[in-house]
Amino acid sequence: MSTDQDRTHPRPNIVLVHGAWADGSSWSSVIESLQADGYHVTAPQFPLTSLADDVARLRHVLSLQDGPTVVAGHSYGGQVMTALGTNAPNVVGLVYVAAFGIDEGESLGALLAQGPPTPALAHQVVDDQGFVWLSEDDFVDHFAADVDPVKAKALYAVQQPLSVSAFSDVMTVPAWRSLPSWYMVAQDDQALPSEAQRMFANRMGATTAELPSGHLAMISHPVDVVKVTETAAEAARTVDAVN
Repeated sequence: MSTDQDRTHPRPNIVLVHGAWADGSSWSSVIESLQADGYHVTAPQFPLTSLADDVARLRHVLSLQDGPTVVAGHSYGGQVMTALGTNAPNVVGLVYVAAFGIDEGESLGALLAQGPPTPALAHQVVDDQGFVWLSEDDFVDHFAADVDPVKAKALYAVQQPLSVSAFSDVMTVPAWRSLPSWYMVAQDDQALPSEAQRMFANRMGATTAELPSGHLAMISHPVDVVKVTETAAEAARTVDAVN
């Protein structure tokens, strides 16, 4: 039901950015809840062919939004939205869900090389065209560790590989330097260590929440992800109302 505040200060749009080895449907439960609460939601498919291609897709989708927009990214999706840099005119907030929030001059590959491979990424397979895949065991047992195994196998079947070039792309000025940010730390993550997630969140000065989740928090804990995303959206609307 529309309220006076909805009419005078409309809710921001929400764009959801999936990560590597996933697709837009990974946000399905989150999308349903956000739509039920009156939000306009877009969860596009990203090519994962290069960071530049993925950022171009995000900019395209953002250009189609009517008004202020909150962007939420999972895993590598955080890399994509971070790479918007200082040129994101209609973005009013960033939500990182167990996501990479690297800084200027850093790359995914260099960051991951600082420690031993995590269980989910221990046996990556690079094909002849330069795309990285996860094995079924690593995907089901570690990448989707707290997801029902039947569902995890279905997610494995539709995994979208990531270009190996994405690991060496160096970040320019990150978007989180100029935009308010929220971060959801997955405490039991077997793909991106929770210690790294906390470092990202602290460094960007994000409003942080933690939950006992594996890497695919938007699937295993959608209610919590919706709560953080709506908190970011309401904060943006409050700022709009004050201004």
